[in-house]
Amino acid sequence: MCSIILNLTETGTFIGANRDELLARPWLAPGAHWAEYPGVIAGRDETAGGTWMALNRHGVMAAVLNRHGTLGPAAGKRSRGELPLLALDQSTAGQAAAKIMQTIEPAAYRAFNLVIADAAAAFFIRAQGGENLTVAPFAPGVTMLTAGEPNDVSEPRIARHLPKFQSTPWEYWPALLAVAAPPVISALNIPPRNGYGTVCSSLLALRAEGPPAWLFAAGPPGETAFLPVKIA
Repeated sequence: MCSIILNLTETGTFIGANRDELLARPWLAPGAHWAEYPGVIAGRDETAGGTWMALNRHGVMAAVLNRHGTLGPAAGKRSRGELPLLALDQSTAGQAAAKIMQTIEPAAYRAFNLVIADAAAAFFIRAQGGENLTVAPFAPGVTMLTAGEPNDVSEPRIARHLPKFQSTPWEYWPALLAVAAPPVISALNIPPRNGYGTVCSSLLALRAEGPPAWLFAAGPPGETAFLPVKIA
């Protein structure tokens, strides 16, 4: 169950995210891995060829998360990892969200949460049960999303960590992303367990003034340093 946190402000959109995955599933750190998607920087899932989070040359970010009970692939379904890549041939978050809504057949995928953001706006796209596809803008301020609904405090992870993100400046979010203390059901940085855990972490600043900045930890946060991703 991956996590993404956004703070939508007048000066930009500031993001933190942990990727939780099978430890044996191979991946590459963010880079320009796809000739067919020029100008897109993203981590590459080597099993299905898609990504969990991507950024384009216009400063538009897209990230996909599984919904509850849908971990892993399913026979006859397309990889959800292609969705961020498909969205990012657009120059604004609004345009990217509209493209997904107009062109994606939700029944082709397992259920997903898709976040699309730029410096001025952010959108939540939900496909639940392979049928319903809905979109809504994120409100200003801090929103946390895992495998369910945004800021749903019935989710143990959101109930535990959302108040901390709301009260902590983005520059200090690495310490919050690194929290692995029990109970496991609400840990944000999941220790290795049954071949599964938090495998990497990102901090992304989409500023209204100036270029975007992406810091990436190629391992569990707290154990692995956040280093700049080469964007251009």
